[in-house]
Amino acid sequence: MKQILTVLAVLFIFPAAGQNPDKLSKEISEEGIALYQSEMTSWNGTDIFIEHYKNRDNIGGYFSYLDEGTPKCIFFSKSQKVIGTICFPANYNPKDAKLDLVERDFTPKETEYFTIRQNALKRMQNDSIFKIYKDTNLNIIPLIRNKIKKVYVLTAASTGNTVIFGNDYLITFDNKDQVKHVEKLHNSMIVQKINDETIGHTVSGMHSHVIENWQTITPTDICTLMLYQKFTGWENYTTISKKFVSIWNSDNNLVIMKTEDFKGMTENILKNKKPKPEPEKKEK
Repeated sequence: MKQILTVLAVLFIFPAAGQNPDKLSKEISEEGIALYQSEMTSWNGTDIFIEHYKNRDNIGGYFSYLDEGTPKCIFFSKSQKVIGTICFPANYNPKDAKLDLVERDFTPKETEYFTIRQNALKRMQNDSIFKIYKDTNLNIIPLIRNKIKKVYVLTAASTGNTVIFGNDYLITFDNKDQVKHVEKLHNSMIVQKINDETIGHTVSGMHSHVIENWQTITPTDICTLMLYQKFTGWENYTTISKKFVSIWNSDNNLVIMKTEDFKGMTENILKNKKPKPEPEKKEK
């Protein structure tokens, strides 16, 4: 299976480079990368802030965003004041981050992120669609792109050696920043081990999608794969549904094709790999 996915990735990625990329693939990739940028900023920003800020009881929450290309992680107090600003270079290297612990008000842009984050949190606390499982946390990721406001909710493992897909949600808002719609992106939670007791270190993974509106790989899948790439070393990851097969590889390239086309190509590859029969030998 690994060989099949590698061959298909080569076949589909390079022809697409010479043409206009598929709209769906492009949109999902960009959204997933934007989520990754936000969550990576939060991961590193949290470590830095907690190390230097000692009044833990005053912390009300955090969020991250791009400020004219600069990744920023913002921590705010329970009285809704910014109490920590961590700015990162483009490579997100914590060693090059700049920390500012001066208390201040939100900027207008930060107010937008804060508002949808808090409105999402209120919905999460009062809507039974949201589930929390043992040894996991729900991460809130506000995202504003192309003037569209969303909040993604991801499930993160609080234990090592696991990568979690699923139990994720998308919250959208109206023009008054009120929750308009809440939906699940996966039907369940999928836990994949990085090192499996029976097969050792895994090199790839796969799961299926059954929700009708999310038949392709999701932006949250891409975000998770990018966040954990340095731990997993996975060469590729595949999602399968009745309509689409999506392949994300370690070079951050996404291939999406119809499931029927994937099956046809797989059959052809396997057929071509079969050894040719030796010519019949005649008795002398």
